[in-house]
Amino acid sequence: MKNGLLRKILPLFTLFLVVGGQNSMCDMKPIQFTKDTLENGLQVIYHIDRSAPVVATIVHYRVGSRDEDPNKTGYAHLFEHLMFEATTNIPRASIDKYVQEAGGDLNAHTSFDETVYYLRLPSNEIKLALWIESERMRGLLLEPVGVETQRGVVIEELKMRRNNQPYGTLLDEICDALFPGSSYQWTTLGSEEHLRRASIEDFRNFYNNFYRPNNATLVIAGDIDIDEARKFVKEYFGALPKAPQPQRNDFRIETMKGEVRKKIDDEKAQLPAIFIGFRAPAIGDADYYPMTILLDILSAGESSRLYQTIVDKERLAAQAGAFPFALEKSGMAAFYAIAAPNKKIDDIEKLIFKEINKIIEKGITDEELTKAKNIKESEFIFSKKDVMEKAQTLARYNSYYNDPSLINDELKKFLSVKKEDVQRVAKLYLGTQNRVVLQYIPKKSS
Repeated sequence: MKNGLLRKILPLFTLFLVVGGQNSMCDMKPIQFTKDTLENGLQVIYHIDRSAPVVATIVHYRVGSRDEDPNKTGYAHLFEHLMFEATTNIPRASIDKYVQEAGGDLNAHTSFDETVYYLRLPSNEIKLALWIESERMRGLLLEPVGVETQRGVVIEELKMRRNNQPYGTLLDEICDALFPGSSYQWTTLGSEEHLRRASIEDFRNFYNNFYRPNNATLVIAGDIDIDEARKFVKEYFGALPKAPQPQRNDFRIETMKGEVRKKIDDEKAQLPAIFIGFRAPAIGDADYYPMTILLDILSAGESSRLYQTIVDKERLAAQAGAFPFALEKSGMAAFYAIAAPNKKIDDIEKLIFKEINKIIEKGITDEELTKAKNIKESEFIFSKKDVMEKAQTLARYNSYYNDPSLINDELKKFLSVKKEDVQRVAKLYLGTQNRVVLQYIPKKSS
């Protein structure tokens, strides 16, 4: 399974294409889709793409680590794994087997706000995909052998990601300091102690609260006939009962009170590293778009400000960059740098803040804004060429905004950003002492 969070920690941004005039947004055909809602509350989106004889299905559940009890963390991620176990009509170790024997593939990911399952199969196997997902939605068997197997897998993954890799605690440290008092304060990996002491009844309660048709979006995209797909959806999902809306945490987040700074000895690290986090706009907030443009200007490609200054000119770091970490209720602007051998991490930190302050004080150039918009347009165009990516995007926009049409419209929000918008959000979100600064220092094991 994929955990989409930690893969974002040390990205190497590469600008592999700048879009030319012949590929402009006005030349792109809008993504057509049809949306239904079943009587049990399941929202279903259909999209036809006949570029290949395949069908992609997404089931996007509106549950993530944000929805966990603070004393029972890690459940959302565990369910990403448990949903590949047995159901009422599917034996253990069979879901993967059925899909692979049919010539398909499958995976899943968990985040703070969502848990998403996806299947890709030959289009004549659409019924297999829908049968599997309907079985998992209400027929999952939470039995001791399956639960203990996946509990062990998840705990080992937790140890590997958090304890056995360089800078493995950084997301835990940043979230704990940046989102105090909220359910973003812990990460999707959760607590090993909480996972070990959880009972099967705890897991059943979590499943019954969140894994319901009225807490999910199903997307079916690819070489399909919509009328036929509707019949299959009714056959497999129509009889599932509607449930009350899930019980959720009231989301509250405390005001930060200045800088949180930590120096962390890390036995796994070979080189010193610095990570800086600021609170940033939530996904879809009006300020999210200029903030994303700002971070691309700072870090996208070898012509970006951070690379040019810290890596290329001063040669202080082997890697340096920034990226947005947008969540449904809040967000983070994260900066990182891995020191070059024999270079001081304090010198790198000074240069990162120097580049941030340049934009706060003087803004950006026309050329930088154009380049950043070209990056977004390139990403937009290429994301529309893959049926699975389109399906995931439709599901996400429907779940977060109840508006899947944003798959066609969101790019306009990036292209409408002005230079003064970028300078404004730099000052508003980055010109503050309310931030987290983590310095990881290699520690020789004894």
